[in-house]
Amino acid sequence: MDLFSKVSRTAGKHSLLEEEIRKLPVPVSSVFLGKDGKIRPADFRQTDMTLVCKGHDRISQVFPKTIAKGGSIVLEAVASEKAATVSGKRVAVLFSGGPAAGGHNVLAGLAAVLGKQNTLMGIRRGPGGLVKGDLFEIDAQSVNSLINLGGFDFLGTDRTKIKTAEQFEKVKKTVLDNKIDGLVIVGGDDSNTNAAFIAEYLAKENIDCSVIGIPKTIDGDMAAGRYLPISFGFDTATKIYSEMVGNLTQDAASAVKYYHLVKLMGRTASKITLEVALQTKPAITLISEEIAEKNMSLGQVVDYIARIITLRRLKGINHGVILVPEGLVEFIPEMARLIAELNKVLSEYEKDISDLPSVENKREFLLPHLTAPSAQLLASLPPDLQEMLILDRDDHGNVKVSQIETEKLLIEKIRYRLSEMKRHTENFFGKGEGKIEADPVQIEDFKKVVLSTQSHFMGYEGRSSKPTRFDAAFTFQLGLAAGSLVLSAKTGYMAAITDFHKGGRVLALPLTGLVTAEMRKGKEEFVIEKSLVDLSSPSFKLFVQNRDKWANEDCFSSPGAIQYWGPTSKQVPLIVALDQDYPDFACFDLGEDKQIAPQ
Repeated sequence: MDLFSKVSRTAGKHSLLEEEIRKLPVPVSSVFLGKDGKIRPADFRQTDMTLVCKGHDRISQVFPKTIAKGGSIVLEAVASEKAATVSGKRVAVLFSGGPAAGGHNVLAGLAAVLGKQNTLMGIRRGPGGLVKGDLFEIDAQSVNSLINLGGFDFLGTDRTKIKTAEQFEKVKKTVLDNKIDGLVIVGGDDSNTNAAFIAEYLAKENIDCSVIGIPKTIDGDMAAGRYLPISFGFDTATKIYSEMVGNLTQDAASAVKYYHLVKLMGRTASKITLEVALQTKPAITLISEEIAEKNMSLGQVVDYIARIITLRRLKGINHGVILVPEGLVEFIPEMARLIAELNKVLSEYEKDISDLPSVENKREFLLPHLTAPSAQLLASLPPDLQEMLILDRDDHGNVKVSQIETEKLLIEKIRYRLSEMKRHTENFFGKGEGKIEADPVQIEDFKKVVLSTQSHFMGYEGRSSKPTRFDAAFTFQLGLAAGSLVLSAKTGYMAAITDFHKGGRVLALPLTGLVTAEMRKGKEEFVIEKSLVDLSSPSFKLFVQNRDKWANEDCFSSPGAIQYWGPTSKQVPLIVALDQDYPDFACFDLGEDKQIAPQ
């Protein structure tokens, strides 16, 4: 075969890599293996662990049926011969929210555990497809073609929130019309909140359908401590970002003139940023949760960065990488107040503001309706950011915080602060609190250097990659667990895996134990609480112990590309290994390696 033909044959997910990783075996926990070594469903027993969230009494009023049935007790998977005899069940699965690597191995796990005696149905385009009743049967050939590949493209996904009585009625119709015995929802905190409400609704309607959630989000904020250290997709995304950031640290040291400001996905939690920092050791890393804890203003954040850049310059280092979490602006208290005030005023005066002809007119209208500090802050921001805050709203009329180009805002502010330091050296250099010690020659050298910057946003690149060995194994086990829960007639649980380093412990977490009541826009809402960076965690403490050295010297490292073979192929995320007290970070062991293509 000539090269032209060979290249043509790689289309449709048949690249050399894709062909090989389909063949890779995946570890399978012993609880899913029969005496003959073949995959079979597990059963679940009660443990002595309970999962109770804040405001449990209020949650009990909202989910009475679910809590009455399962309480707050965590279940654990155990090997079973009984579950393997269940047949004739129809199980539907959907993807919800943003993609995450490994989703297709969830389908493979479900197919493997359900076997030929049960039917796996796919729901197209997420919760929206569930409402519309857009289902189809997933066959073995389709599953075989997807094993160990990334993306959510086989089913598609969306972000529909099922809240209205009409939507729930349509879900009921879909379940009854298609004779669905089990519904598996793969998603993050919002999606698993959906799962909790659907489970309660179907129970109230006396419909015998198990509803099971699976934890997915690259942000890592769908976690539950020792019960669930991380969600799937995080490991793959952070390894991709770490490779790219590692390349930038090397480039910065090679070109010796650029500061690369990199905004990393993760609107609420800074876990991605913390993991990438531990992997690559950049000059500066901002952690949103720490900034909120210290009540730092935008000016103080800028001062912190400018000071490190200046100290590096005094040592002759005029380059580096700065990591910025996507949701940073929401954690800076003064910015959060400004955004909250803008949301309120823009809602109250929507018609008046929409009739004004220009952004400047709108700004002038808004300023008197803001508090003095917020008005001053808005006026100090770059014009394009002011325009985004005033004009660019989401479906609920709120600022699209995730689209704010935080890295460019910081660049402009840092550039101005360094210019100010050059013009007024007496205020910034010398002896005394907060001043930088430097001799006249160093100060003159500092004045000569121009800040050269490059900005980057790393987000979508990490969501649909081929999964790491860890995520491929993690997701397959989650599929096995979810399918086993359905066959065991459990409902209102989220499949979870913990103890990644010693065979994997398969758990079922009561979704109601993760849900909490929050006040949003003056209304009580029930949501699964996001897991943020814990400032007392070992991973954050290690970062704090080392960041000054990384700032003062070029200590960068590059972990390189994702490995499917070799010494780093079984590496777990550093924050998981550190916070769960694992003995090593290249240590995941989830059971016996098995070829997972269904027969």
